[in-house]
Amino acid sequence: MTTAPADISAAIRDTKTTLRARIGDYAGAFARAEELMRAEVADLVARRDAGEEIWPVVQFSDVAAGTVPAELVEAVRRRGCAIVKGTFPRERAEAWDGELVSYLDRNDFAGTYRYVDDGVFGGLAAGKPSIFPIYWSRPQMEAREDGNMVAVRTFLNSFWKHESEGRVWFDPTRDTAYPDRVRRREPGSNSAGLSAHTDSGSVERWLLPAYQNVFRHVFGGDVDAYDPWDGAYRTEVDEYESTVMCSAFRTFQGWTALSDMAPTEGVLHAVPIPGAMSYLLLRALQDDVADDDLCGAANGQALPVSERWHPVLMPALTPIPAVEPGDTVWWHGDMIHSVGAVQDQQGWGNVMYIPASPWCEKNAAYAAGCGQAFLKGVSPSDFAAEDYEATWAGRPAADELSDIGRAQLGL
Repeated sequence: MTTAPADISAAIRDTKTTLRARIGDYAGAFARAEELMRAEVADLVARRDAGEEIWPVVQFSDVAAGTVPAELVEAVRRRGCAIVKGTFPRERAEAWDGELVSYLDRNDFAGTYRYVDDGVFGGLAAGKPSIFPIYWSRPQMEAREDGNMVAVRTFLNSFWKHESEGRVWFDPTRDTAYPDRVRRREPGSNSAGLSAHTDSGSVERWLLPAYQNVFRHVFGGDVDAYDPWDGAYRTEVDEYESTVMCSAFRTFQGWTALSDMAPTEGVLHAVPIPGAMSYLLLRALQDDVADDDLCGAANGQALPVSERWHPVLMPALTPIPAVEPGDTVWWHGDMIHSVGAVQDQQGWGNVMYIPASPWCEKNAAYAAGCGQAFLKGVSPSDFAAEDYEATWAGRPAADELSDIGRAQLGL
């Protein structure tokens, strides 16, 4: 982890001066990024309006057999997101959902839960919390270590360039665990959702030298050379220490559906353009943005994406298609995403958050720390230390994990 500058405003001013000088014609570079985004968004909206499915839908059976059609592979690369249908059998996912309820009930989670605002979504519109700080339930552990999940994550990792700049950055064939939480939204819920943002760094994307290396082509003024699938230097990024940092490199963020969800039921939306980060980065360097401002980015919070600063991108926000229990949903780690609002939700909206975090020294070190947290039943270090499960009955022990599960946690 890295300590943030004592004076963030001064650091932003200095960095913007440096980056503008490095780029040279930063207005021209942004104009090119905007031109690319306008074309991509216009094409996407036209296809969506014509009834085309924007989120690529891949069958798990094809992933397992290595027979995903070439046109779907290209669609995932272009869109930076995917639904993998049938990653787990529906019956198994529904059983996991029931087991989670039992785990929460028999340990009186409802009677002991106290909402903690970790600040990650400060400045974003957000609804009533429905994400529970539970990490070590049997369903979560079983899903993370399952061979089907490993196969899907290996497939997704393969979209990334893991060797570049003369170095090997990560091993796409090896898994590490990034234990995350569960969401349970009950029928009849009203939620304001969550406005558009990206995770894994806000001001760090401009200020940190490692991130400047990740985006070296953008900050060199060559927008067309930027490859959002190049893993170079991403495993060297250490976000500023805060309660919202991510200590792992995630090729894809993801979740596993535990209930049926329709596109209108407060689901995930995304701007399915993985290269949009070049537009975001260059937008903040333009002359109409104050010298100590990065279009609203704030240390220790998710990076906001807004109509005010990024109007070209907003029409591309597209909800996931309908999903069933056992489907998994994935989006590129840089991808702009939001959660739709819902009134009087029909049915449950339950998921387990499980991303793809391939083996590298950075991820292995964090996973090993998570392994020790698992043994104690406490929260992983990237999350608030709420530690509900330390004394809970029904939490699996290390000898109940598979060899894969133990290896994922460095045990």
